[in-house]
Amino acid sequence: MNQNFVHPDAKIGNNVTIEPFAYIAGDVIIGDNTWIGPNATIMDGARIGKNCKIFPGAVVSAIPQDLKFEGEKTTAVIGDYTTVRECVTINRGTKDRFKTEVGSHCLLMAYVHVAHDVKVGNHVILANTANIAGHVTIEDYAILEGVVAVQQFVTIGAHSFVAGGSLVRKNVPPFIKAAREPLSFAGVNSIGLRRRGFENEVITAIEDIYRKIYVMGTNLSKSLEEIETNFDESEEKGQILNFIKTSEKGIIRGPIS
Repeated sequence: MNQNFVHPDAKIGNNVTIEPFAYIAGDVIIGDNTWIGPNATIMDGARIGKNCKIFPGAVVSAIPQDLKFEGEKTTAVIGDYTTVRECVTINRGTKDRFKTEVGSHCLLMAYVHVAHDVKVGNHVILANTANIAGHVTIEDYAILEGVVAVQQFVTIGAHSFVAGGSLVRKNVPPFIKAAREPLSFAGVNSIGLRRRGFENEVITAIEDIYRKIYVMGTNLSKSLEEIETNFDESEEKGQILNFIKTSEKGIIRGPIS
């Protein structure tokens, strides 16, 4: 006997599997071919895409753990082909962004917490027990290893890699590896970039930019000036400069000797 609960107002797509003891609230949309595991809880405001997998014990779209929340109507959005493993919690948004968003083709491993108003891009991996505070932005293809804790309002750049156990208090620029305590630049994420099809000359150009920023010993504003003036134009150069110039919280420090 299938003893799950599906509210009659919930909008369930085609070929959706809802296992026993799952709970689906009324203000919920679930896309085609998605699997909802036993004992998963999908609460009001959940918007789950196609071909997703929600594992046992996960709670999607619970109200924010934020004392400023006043019951406003908000959502928690999950894109297509995303996997949410055991006991992950994804809280819905507040009036800041009105939604929490996890992109498509993401993997959230067991016990990850995604707080209110977080925006996670596409192809992101959050390993076991990563804790993401409110208002954080994690850009496409970023990887956070296990037990990483991210402070509120931080941005983690595209294609970056954050080592396990890290405490992220400042913004992490795109394309880099971050490690140690306090969190520091640990080189360019060249292995990840090669896996994603970046050409060697593009990776070398990224390495040259970050060598100027983090290794050459000049102050940040002068380094950015020189990069803007003397380095060849590229999409990656523009992405790095724009990220750093708009980082109100500042970026992580250079390598520690």
